[in-house]
Amino acid sequence: MHKLAQLDHQYLWHPFTQMRDWLKQEPILIVSGQGAVLRDVQGRKYLDANASIWTNLHGHRHPRINAAIRKQLNTIAHSSALGLANEPASLLGEKLVCLANPDWLTHGQAGDAVATEPLSRVFFSDNGSTALEVALKLAYEFARRTGRSRNPRFLSLEGAYHGDTVGAVSLGHIDRFHQAYAGLLFSSDKAMAPYCYRCPHNRAKPERADAREYRRCRWECVTAVERKFAAQQRQGNPYAAMVVEPRIQGAAGMVPQPDGWLRRVASVVRGHGAQLIADEVMTGFGRTGPRRLVGEPTASETAKSRRLAPAFFASHQEEVQPDFLALAKGLTGGYLPMAATLTTQAVFDSFLGEYEEFKTFFHGHSFTGNQLGSAAALASLEVLQSQGCTRRRQRLETGLAEALRKLWDLPQVGDIRQVGLVVGIELVKDWRRRAPFDLRQRAGIRICEAMARRGVLTRPVGNVIVLIPPYCTTGEQVEQMVDAVYRAVVETL
Repeated sequence: MHKLAQLDHQYLWHPFTQMRDWLKQEPILIVSGQGAVLRDVQGRKYLDANASIWTNLHGHRHPRINAAIRKQLNTIAHSSALGLANEPASLLGEKLVCLANPDWLTHGQAGDAVATEPLSRVFFSDNGSTALEVALKLAYEFARRTGRSRNPRFLSLEGAYHGDTVGAVSLGHIDRFHQAYAGLLFSSDKAMAPYCYRCPHNRAKPERADAREYRRCRWECVTAVERKFAAQQRQGNPYAAMVVEPRIQGAAGMVPQPDGWLRRVASVVRGHGAQLIADEVMTGFGRTGPRRLVGEPTASETAKSRRLAPAFFASHQEEVQPDFLALAKGLTGGYLPMAATLTTQAVFDSFLGEYEEFKTFFHGHSFTGNQLGSAAALASLEVLQSQGCTRRRQRLETGLAEALRKLWDLPQVGDIRQVGLVVGIELVKDWRRRAPFDLRQRAGIRICEAMARRGVLTRPVGNVIVLIPPYCTTGEQVEQMVDAVYRAVVETL
């Protein structure tokens, strides 16, 4: 065993990992990366098929981001945001607000868009959990200060995962992640998630296609959300906010929402006077594809141009503007830990007052708005907004969809769910009955281990194989990723 692997075994504790299993074998020890390729200490090459746990946008060692970090290092890496301002963070705040308020919204081109006032304020933190924690605390206090509720409550979805801090865990509903900490948590409510493949209201028999395409239902999942809001309203303590991962739930098993679900649910939230918190930690920065056509195009745009217009955030694909937008993972292109929570001027104003009123937002992080992370994020956003990157994402989405088709030949593939550049492949014993594997059979883990032997790295979510390639991934590399899934399933199952 390599001496670095020995040190890992001796001293480190890995996240979401059963360490007894980990210590049984030598780990893959990554030492370098270039583009979509990682290299280990033995010199073996691997495709980074989950973008380094959903963070890397443009590939490893991107020259523009590397240059931005080196340039910033020549001045300063970090100074406190408590009582001080800095240049990169200020520029990044401006850029994020610009991206979060696209022309179709700010110029009144959204038609009947489910929208609120612009997102105009940015609070920086350092990861997805803290970004949600900030949104949670702000929404809680805003509801109290505006008189909406003395004891604000929150609604999220079945299978929700919003982070690992105590507040974020309280919003989650995955028992195997959260049950151990029940005594630490506050209570939140959950509504039915739109899991078309396993929805009890979907009357369609299984087909060899994404379940959203052949589902037969009456939007019972939306009705369930409406009933939750109505019941809470009758109790005299209306919800302060609903928290959603727009377009697709990640840790739930890459569970996508059918087109129109987000917009319908946002209408319910708005109709009850509550706020909408969009957890775009995974889905932000172009991951979920271009803007979808909602309503009729305006006089200045065609249906085609409107459909293919870039959407940097999943919420905007259905022309929904949240009250809180939580960002992390891809914010710096996957280089440095940094997060941001965007909100409205109304929320910001509710924390203004005289010093002695103590209306300050008493929350912060040591590395909030640090210069090095801000510089990396600015460079990443420049790349993201370039026409070349937009075209690459569109080609990659199309190529990925074409490559995935051959997986339908496998009887152990029950559902293939693609939202932009996010893919979940659900493994089952029998696709005709949707019969699931018991998690103790470790089907997803065994498939990913077999894929690693073929030079493709990813991590399953239960029995769902995840593919989230960096935007620089070539067509040939996409074929290699999907071929590794195919061969691993044949070999293992």
